[in-house]
Amino acid sequence: MSNHRIAKTFDHGKAFIGFITAGDPTLEKTEEFITLMERAGADLIELGIPFSDPIAEGPVIQRANIRALSQGATTDKIFDMVARVRKKVQVPLVFLTYVNPIFTYGIDRFCARCQEAGIDGLIIPDLPFEENGEVRPIAEKYDVDVISLIAPTSEQRIGQIAREASGFIYTVSSLGVTGVRSEITTDLQSMIRVIRENTSTPAAVGFGISEPEQAESISAYADGVIVGSAIVKMIEANGEAAGPVIEEYVRKMKAACMKNNNDLKR
Repeated sequence: MSNHRIAKTFDHGKAFIGFITAGDPTLEKTEEFITLMERAGADLIELGIPFSDPIAEGPVIQRANIRALSQGATTDKIFDMVARVRKKVQVPLVFLTYVNPIFTYGIDRFCARCQEAGIDGLIIPDLPFEENGEVRPIAEKYDVDVISLIAPTSEQRIGQIAREASGFIYTVSSLGVTGVRSEITTDLQSMIRVIRENTSTPAAVGFGISEPEQAESISAYADGVIVGSAIVKMIEANGEAAGPVIEEYVRKMKAACMKNNNDLKR
């Protein structure tokens, strides 16, 4: 059973999912950026909880983590910010975080606060599928989806992961860490085909997408696209003035995804 807000995300066609690091450049600005991204058409927003050792992240998001931590962003302050912004936005909000911050906080306490603040899901890149039993049942108790990741290396496990997925499936486009890529060489269509054979849970593709042309071509066969580093780069370049730049970019990327809305074969 998926979280009700996430379940509705893909009802209106191809989804655009944007990522920002909470607290970069400040928590007040994160609140503003979330509001602007929703207004520009983002269907779901991922919020990175800054962590000192983000193993899946490339240099762009690593630097964002450092900026956020140096501004004093803590898990508690991020929960408070989410609770404030949730009163203003309807868009689903998902935390991207690592196992360590959740375990340090306490899994039950963390998931309970997600529900209180209005967080709909968790993406945990360093939580192996085989070990998610520690987190998933507790998260489900609080109506929080643990989003499964499927990577090109998943191969034989794609079907199994897909069958047990909730919310949406984060389909990783390439090996390595996050970052902007000029071309994506993974056979994503085959991965999506296997996912579709095993589940009706929507599949969105992330890692390396930055241009409207990429968003349009990938959303022709995926249910949505996820963009992180390209938006975080805008924040790095523009700081507190990044809002209008992000809003314009999200609008453009959402429009690219929507070009495939007549092709809703799920």
